[in-house]
Amino acid sequence: MLKRTISLAAAGAALVVAAVAGCGTNAQPIQVNLAASEVLAQAAQKTAEVNSYTVDAVLNATHTQEGDGRAQGRMLYQSKPELAVDLTLDTVDMGGRGLPGGARAVLQGDTVYVKVEALNKMLGATKPWIKVSLDQVGDRTQVDQYLAQIQQFDLASVTKLVTASKDVKSAGNETVNGDDTTHYAGTFPVDAAVQLLPADEQASARTNLSELKNVKFDIWVASDELPRKLTLKGQEQGATLDATLFFKDFNKPVTIQAPPADQVGELPKGTTN
Repeated sequence: MLKRTISLAAAGAALVVAAVAGCGTNAQPIQVNLAASEVLAQAAQKTAEVNSYTVDAVLNATHTQEGDGRAQGRMLYQSKPELAVDLTLDTVDMGGRGLPGGARAVLQGDTVYVKVEALNKMLGATKPWIKVSLDQVGDRTQVDQYLAQIQQFDLASVTKLVTASKDVKSAGNETVNGDDTTHYAGTFPVDAAVQLLPADEQASARTNLSELKNVKFDIWVASDELPRKLTLKGQEQGATLDATLFFKDFNKPVTIQAPPADQVGELPKGTTN
């Protein structure tokens, strides 16, 4: 269920493609390329073992048909002792349609709490938060549509995508938010990257990535083999993406609480059909 709620790791990477930049093929020895690939593989393995983290993300995208889009916010994630996610988007603008006041979603186990002013007005909700059991949410509901807009990047999935790169190279050492890191740069082919995702994520990722072929990325990995920063950039057929993510607080305790009961209403009847 988590992947359904925060799988924009694939969806965000999905919005755009970057053509493979002309890198000097003789500039880096083969062993450096192999080492960089191994670092990405180790990072993907490490991120899959992370129990909690925080990510700050900014996404800017354009599309010839859907228009410009921008999302900026943060996500808290924990897998133990209970699966929980707290997503806050301060800015959400898709095709010129913004969400006044932003959006927030809190996932605890199989229950998600959504706070979006425009959604409340549309559904006639009387409380600021709407409570939904995930087994009630279907692709045809308004709630599901808004959940898709406030999804963020999942650490494990987005790190897995970059392991499909065949041209990754070390780009030097840099400090990111006080941590010493090694910078790696490359591109990954979308088709191959999607196949690395869990089976239940691939269909959605292919839909979102249907116009894309390659994605350019830069990733900064610290000595603990975990990423501190990731950027995705590119353009193709009128679609563009410029996304930046900062990861921190790996395996540190996080506080994710459901909103007060007196501020929570049930999903109005008839919206789950």
